Amino acid sequence: MILGHVHSGPDAGPGVAGLVTAVAALLAAVVYGAAASRLRRRGDAWPWWRDASFTAGSAGLAWVAVGSLPGGALTAHMAQHLVVGMAAPLLFVLARPLTLALRALAPSAARRGLVALAHSRAVGWLVFPPLAALLDVGGLWLLYRSGLFAAMQHHAWLHAVVHLHVLTAGLLFTFAVCQLDAVRRRWSLAVRGMTLLAAGAAHAVLAKSLYAAAPPGTTFASADLHTGAQLMYYGGDLVEAGLAVVLAASWYRATGRAWAVRGRAQARRSWAAGVPAGR
Repeated sequence: MILGHVHSGPDAGPGVAGLVTAVAALLAAVVYGAAASRLRRRGDAWPWWRDASFTAGSAGLAWVAVGSLPGGALTAHMAQHLVVGMAAPLLFVLARPLTLALRALAPSAARRGLVALAHSRAVGWLVFPPLAALLDVGGLWLLYRSGLFAAMQHHAWLHAVVHLHVLTAGLLFTFAVCQLDAVRRRWSLAVRGMTLLAAGAAHAVLAKSLYAAAPPGTTFASADLHTGAQLMYYGGDLVEAGLAVVLAASWYRATGRAWAVRGRAQARRSWAAGVPAGR
């Protein structure tokens, strides 16, 4: 996915890249819905709220690609950043598209290839939470605290590459933290939780630094700079709180299963102890 707003502002149109992004995002939602419908037609359960989650993520991407974004240039960019790099990835990951694809595909080379990719060593390293956080938040530090942000305002291809990285890194980080789909290795809640805290802190510090100073080589009105930085700070907190809720729910389910297993084991031992000899 690439976004087409190279020059933000009221006169900036979406461009070809923005239109392609919007169409691709909406097409992805259609494909997802068709796969979910296929499961339901054959009698398999698939929650409707997952369809809504994926559709909302796709609609958000389409909106920031071709829609009119609010505020000044930096504020509009930050709204774009929050949707592309944080909100949409969370909505996509909650919809469990990998699980849906594996269940919807018939046994075939495509399904075997998807399983092999999901369980590959390379993917296992990419979704290692600290590495995914470095690619995501580290990329943002490079973007806003170097001359990269200023350069991409004048080169459409660089703008496209940067936003593609923001989306991909956001998906990897969200996937690595939530781990709702099956992958090569499932990291502990402690590793994922500590990574989320560290990434959230780094994101917050970056937002505060932008409140004090614009990216090198750029000039923004003071009000636009402050509003954009605040949007990044508080919007990031909101999405990170959503990730924390997903982690808490995972911990609750894991703890509940452990208690249930221990309870059944204790019941079997108590029953066995009460059975008369010879029975």
